Amino acid sequence: MTRPPSPVPSPGKECTVSRTTPAPSAEERSKIRRVLEDRLTALARAHQVPGAQLAVHYGGMTLAVETGVLDVDTGEPCTADAAVPIGSITKAYTATVVMLLVADGDVELDDRLGDHVPELRRAGPPCTVRQVLSHTAGLPSGPDSDQVASLTAARYLLDHCTDRTLVMPPGTDFSYSNAGFVAAGRLIETVTGMSWQEAMRSVLLDPLGTVPSFIGTAGAPHRPTARGHSANKATGRTRPVRQNLAPAEAAAGALRASALDLVALGRAHLGDGAAGSLPRGLAEEMRRPVPGADPGVLADGWGLGWGLFRHGDTLWFGHDGNAQGTSCFLRADPATGTVVGFTANAGTGTELWHELTDVLGEITGVRVPPTPTPRRRATPMAATSQCTGIYLNGDIEYQVTIGDGGGLALSVDGDLPAPLVCHEDLTCDLVDPSSGRRLPGGRFVRDPRTGAVDRIQLSGRMARKSALV
Repeated sequence: MTRPPSPVPSPGKECTVSRTTPAPSAEERSKIRRVLEDRLTALARAHQVPGAQLAVHYGGMTLAVETGVLDVDTGEPCTADAAVPIGSITKAYTATVVMLLVADGDVELDDRLGDHVPELRRAGPPCTVRQVLSHTAGLPSGPDSDQVASLTAARYLLDHCTDRTLVMPPGTDFSYSNAGFVAAGRLIETVTGMSWQEAMRSVLLDPLGTVPSFIGTAGAPHRPTARGHSANKATGRTRPVRQNLAPAEAAAGALRASALDLVALGRAHLGDGAAGSLPRGLAEEMRRPVPGADPGVLADGWGLGWGLFRHGDTLWFGHDGNAQGTSCFLRADPATGTVVGFTANAGTGTELWHELTDVLGEITGVRVPPTPTPRRRATPMAATSQCTGIYLNGDIEYQVTIGDGGGLALSVDGDLPAPLVCHEDLTCDLVDPSSGRRLPGGRFVRDPRTGAVDRIQLSGRMARKSALV
């Protein structure tokens, strides 16, 4: 492929980025930065997060603050340029590279995946590139990283992405899939003739000004990198953890980046900043809701590589990412050009993020939508045998039974069952056994032909009923 430089789209009647918000004065900007840094530090301490970064672009300016350390063992300070394992936000980068191949005419979104991935030409699923990027291909989530640590991406696909492993017919619903993005990464390799890492660097990261850093490879020269951490709230202890992402899964989660890097990606998708290489029409298509894609508790909708989050009349786009001991978030508003990036090097960073979004609104006026917009609660219904059964997503087994108390219970891969509350619209809540608190879990899905419950979607992942219990 050839990639000549593309000009940044100039603002005009069709441009979605608005810059009407006045930028704060230098004095106001300095004050905002100090207050944000103080509040970030306090929240990080409260949530046992060793180090965190926040970057926000709004009103034509970018503010970045950071706090803490990259590694509790070394005490190395967290800096603005430090690279943090961003987990599944990597998928947004992979999807962007695929779309750049579409822009060059090397790939069509409605091409069969097997047209570009030789391992999937015979027994591969009958899904398209578009369906893979939107998690509507019907592919399973994928096996644990430890199970595929020695496999190449090609072998991974041969073993775990066949038409027999589909959890639903392609194009009919949403099921979040790491395996799908292993396939997207393999597509990039076969089309460009480069490894996924090489293509990521030359096609996207270098133009963005992002210094490449990947899990499983040596860190970038002169760029500090963060370790993930496990925080035990009961003991107050925080310790580093090891990243165990398999090499074959790189395209689904291997990038390390800073909050400023995440903002650079978001701005590029808005035709803003130094790298406007993705044509505006394709960038808009990536954040357009895909019909039939219901991600459940993950987001309010899904595009091509992006989750979509409703905020009033606007759909923000973004992605969440959790590696071993890290929690990272990216959100962008097409209406105002606002972009927010956040990284934390502890699993408890998710709670920090939820509190930080309120703080950000108080200090800057930037109101980030929740993840996702809470849905209206339907009336709980009595436990029913129509929902019981064994549901499979690849190697993951979900067992729904009626417990001793007469209510539904959910067990994953043989773990102790947890109470499950089902509503009349077939959405369901998980009940924390220790606190009794209800958490949005997912939904049961009926076969449109028979009306029978034949699938369950939990945390965005669909599982197909394989047996009754």
